Amino acid sequence: MQLNRFLFLVGMAAMIALLTGCLYPQDRLQHNQVPYLDQLEAVQSSVNQFQEANGGLLPIKDRDMETPIYQKYPIDFNKLSPRYLQDPPGTAYESGGVYLYVLVDVEENPTVKLIDLRIAEQIRDLNMRISVYKSSNGFAPVKEVINAHAFRVDWEKLGYSEEPYVESPYSDKNLPLILNDKAELQVDYSADLYEFLQKHEHKFKEGEDIRDILVENSVFVPAFSSPYTLDENNEPIITKLDNN
Repeated sequence: MQLNRFLFLVGMAAMIALLTGCLYPQDRLQHNQVPYLDQLEAVQSSVNQFQEANGGLLPIKDRDMETPIYQKYPIDFNKLSPRYLQDPPGTAYESGGVYLYVLVDVEENPTVKLIDLRIAEQIRDLNMRISVYKSSNGFAPVKEVINAHAFRVDWEKLGYSEEPYVESPYSDKNLPLILNDKAELQVDYSADLYEFLQKHEHKFKEGEDIRDILVENSVFVPAFSSPYTLDENNEPIITKLDNN
């Protein structure tokens, strides 16, 4: 009798542990996916304090000069903790979150922004398929030429019955993926850019990268994208800039 009771209690304890193990990560995952503004403000304050105390230096990780502009200045939380910031925020990759905290406008006004790493994961997996296809066929799976810097992907050749998308951090829209002139996948932010251009004031000159309008009016940067400028109809068009 005592043995049966013991086995029952052990079984109940195991069930509770299993349920707790299932529920807690999901709860934490949801918590770590929401970019709370107070967390960004706390990181911004710590960056400002670090810069002031270190003669203008910024708490960033070293990146190659060829790194795309919006991914070039990731924040190094090891330089901020614990003196300027107790711990990285829960939404940060370093704390198990889904966002990479980066700096933009590092020369004039270093500002904290976010990269959604779920997009990076999707692109990485799809780029692997494209790499395998290129190795087997000697060329990229191009379906259509957009212009000299952008190409639509032939997803059927990669085994997809439907075109894959990524979720926009700006609008929750499904954004398509395209190839750049290096046969690397990029997010096509045309729809978001068009919407932001209609909604926000701007004075872009010919040849300027208009992605800045997304940066200035959001907590996110348009990572994993090519530069855009305005065409003759004042609509977004993918281009090529020397510093991107």
